[in-house]
Amino acid sequence: MLGKKKQKPRRPTGHFDTLISSRTTVEGDVQFSGGLHVDGKVHGKVVAEEGSDAVLRISEIGEIAGDIVAPHVIINGTVHGDVYASAHLELAEKASINGNVYYNLIEMAMGASVNGNLVHQREPAGLLTQDKPRVKSESFSSDDRSVAAEAEAEVESGGKSE
Repeated sequence: MLGKKKQKPRRPTGHFDTLISSRTTVEGDVQFSGGLHVDGKVHGKVVAEEGSDAVLRISEIGEIAGDIVAPHVIINGTVHGDVYASAHLELAEKASINGNVYYNLIEMAMGASVNGNLVHQREPAGLLTQDKPRVKSESFSSDDRSVAAEAEAEVESGGKSE
């Protein structure tokens, strides 16, 4: 181990081209490329340009009411909707998500909360094209593990209830 540097997880850095300030509310969908930093509120979908290496960062005072689709997502605020992060998802300590999370690589700090399922996706391209993927993968409910077990049983049985 001598002479080897510890590698930190890859964090999307880069600069943020667009800022939605704390005094701003956007009504409607937002499509972006590059970097988008949200301190304000967005009521609508936030979607990165397909094929881009875009980064979405939501600060602790930022809020999005709608689905998020982007390769790199950093959340420290509130999201009411599903999150599709095809490359990297970082949930900071004040992150609060009310919806399902579809990710390839996730980093979650103590204090972050997800009220929904965490679904691991290996194929990043599938995240951008699927509406609601039915996956028998790692599916967890942060509030109630029995709900996750019931959902997994439903997926395994093909949605047939007895």
